[in-house]
Amino acid sequence: MFNASQVSHFTLGAYFDTGSFRWLYFFILLCIYIVILFSNVLLIVVICLNRTLHEPMYIFLCSLFVNELWGSTGLFPFLLVQMLQDVHSVSYAFCFLQIFCVYVYASTEMFTLSTMAYDRYLAICCPLRYNMRMNTYKISALIFVSWLYPLCAIITVQILAASLQLCGNAIPTVYCNNFYIVQLACHETLVHNVFGLANLFVTVFCPLSVILFSYASILRVCFNGCKQARQKALNTCTPHLASVINLCCGMLFEIVQSRFNMTNVPKLIRIVLSVYFLALQPLFNPVMYGLKLAKVRVLCKKMLSRSS
Repeated sequence: MFNASQVSHFTLGAYFDTGSFRWLYFFILLCIYIVILFSNVLLIVVICLNRTLHEPMYIFLCSLFVNELWGSTGLFPFLLVQMLQDVHSVSYAFCFLQIFCVYVYASTEMFTLSTMAYDRYLAICCPLRYNMRMNTYKISALIFVSWLYPLCAIITVQILAASLQLCGNAIPTVYCNNFYIVQLACHETLVHNVFGLANLFVTVFCPLSVILFSYASILRVCFNGCKQARQKALNTCTPHLASVINLCCGMLFEIVQSRFNMTNVPKLIRIVLSVYFLALQPLFNPVMYGLKLAKVRVLCKKMLSRSS
């Protein structure tokens, strides 16, 4: 038996020999990462430089796109390096750094999406009081909490995990996962499990409850209003609702993989499902918002035409 202080690295067991396809997979991942960087940076610049977009909805979108850059950068450079290596291992310190990046990304994504749902609820269900309720102070406070809680919660999770005595160093994934590190513990992990479940409730189910309440109220108003108001509300909310569904599906894939036996599923499919919410969400959001929100779409076209 050896403890955490004796673990110098973790071995990632989900990789497999890709043979002659190694460079093809590397090129596909690189292209996805470049598209994510370009699209998210473009939309951040468009929102920041155009005063017409300095509204609560677009400010929250900007925070969302910053988080997409944070999460994808916590994954893709690491995947690209691992794709070209024969031995798939990661140092103890870097593993915890990656867990920090990935978990903060997932938590902040949920909080930001719930904040955006609340913003749309106020705009559509309480339009006369919207400017009073969604003032500069409240916008700043919502963004601050959306980032602060995940940072504090994940630091606590990692302090607990770092104190564990480990009886192994093999993680059956393509990137570091706190759940599997806790599974390597030599002794009882009740405190870690209780805190993990409590954190899961706060970071997933609480924001999801806000989203469901907001959209139930929005749909009720839409179906009671005129056709034009209904169409405008649905056009505004469709990208956000699609983003929520996409993120929840990706997180569900990850939870199912970590809790159930998936040995009958081909390894490549398991890898795709495990990185779904980290790879597809940052790619999906800028494309969806760029296409569906007319004001953003027009300003993006103008900026790109000027640069060319």
